[in-house]
Amino acid sequence: MRYIIGVLLLPILTLLILWKPVQARSFSFIRDAEIEDTIRLFGAPLFAAAGLEPSAVQVYLINDPSLNAFVAGGQKIFINTGLLIASDNANQVIGVIAHETGHITGGHLARSQDALRDASAQSIVAFVLGAAAAVAGQAGAGGAIVAGGAQIAQRSFLRYSRIQESSADQAALTMLDQTGQSAKGMLAFFDKLGDQEALLTASQDPYVRTHPLTRDRIDTIRAHVARSTRSNAVERPEFVERHSRMRAKLIAFLSAPTTTFRIYPVKDNSLSSRYARSIARHKKQETDQALALIEGLLAEHPLDPYFHEFHGQILFESGNAEAAIAPYERAVALLPDEALLRIGLGQAQVSVESDRYLETAVENMRRAVQLAPDNASAWRWLGMAHGRLGNTGLASLATAERYMLTGDFRDAAGLAARAERDLTKGTPGWLRAQDLKIAAERAEQRRKDK
Repeated sequence: MRYIIGVLLLPILTLLILWKPVQARSFSFIRDAEIEDTIRLFGAPLFAAAGLEPSAVQVYLINDPSLNAFVAGGQKIFINTGLLIASDNANQVIGVIAHETGHITGGHLARSQDALRDASAQSIVAFVLGAAAAVAGQAGAGGAIVAGGAQIAQRSFLRYSRIQESSADQAALTMLDQTGQSAKGMLAFFDKLGDQEALLTASQDPYVRTHPLTRDRIDTIRAHVARSTRSNAVERPEFVERHSRMRAKLIAFLSAPTTTFRIYPVKDNSLSSRYARSIARHKKQETDQALALIEGLLAEHPLDPYFHEFHGQILFESGNAEAAIAPYERAVALLPDEALLRIGLGQAQVSVESDRYLETAVENMRRAVQLAPDNASAWRWLGMAHGRLGNTGLASLATAERYMLTGDFRDAAGLAARAERDLTKGTPGWLRAQDLKIAAERAEQRRKDK
């Protein structure tokens, strides 16, 4: 898990810190290729059934232990890690995704779309968390968080009405039937939360606060389960395994190793247990044991890109960047269009003291920024590779792109101007530097005018 502010660097789970802790609590995104792919796998059939283009729906993972999920900013779904860890099976997660998709297709955020359509995920989450803190009676904390996302300071757009909730439920039940999946998971998840309505607001999980949960809603879902021909549908084996791996990975990365070893003891020889223990051993810097576990998994599953990725990660973070390149390359060969895997490979290539991998690193990172132009880390490593090769103009341009994404508009304008001076007039890079400089200057001026 990579903390941008330092200490522990684990690039397989990249934790992007978005703002300072408020009342000893920090909020953050998590980026992880395997978990994101798992959520896409679960959601794609639902999105298609709902008439949405699956690739247009963006899913974001928030590092927060509470049970919550919500939609905002058009087709953006936000899911807390706490919800994923607390889920008993893939069907429960799928039920939640189906319900949130129902909010999208129902147009329940239409009143706030003008403000949110082009807002960044960071700004949306800043506002949502601020609103949630205010709802929980922490008005001071809420105001402090909302200040970080002031450009989208709308009224509490996530307080869905009971009519909207029932509408989203009905849409979800239809999607589940259309995709041949049971609604039992959706019912089980809502049953988990059903008793919370009687609790004080501050004690409730955010899902209950933002999605009014009534006994009538739960009874409606229970009646559907009783009559639906899909209710006894068995989960796809792939879904079962991917959910188990996702949950094990989150627990191992986000919990203390002692917790991981308690949940996944040595006597449990399942794939997910060994995966979790490999991560925990790595966190404890027990490199040989971590490698033995992941290499055992690779012997059984040689075509698994995420096991190759973690194998590379262990080697990289144990101080052997050059040895990490080969497993990262295998991961990329298996999933060439996964930007996060390419970023891991590029990081290893640039980190080797020798310059022998730099040209390859540039090509790799160019592909990464094509796949994920909004990933600041990809631009960072591309800039470093160009800098090591002496391509000062391209290094400045890549770094300007990075600063533009992180909101450092003044630095972005300065580096774009430097790139404009260094690059050949009329080339694509020179033209991009001009456009970026103008965009950054305008963004900085808008910030000053507020």
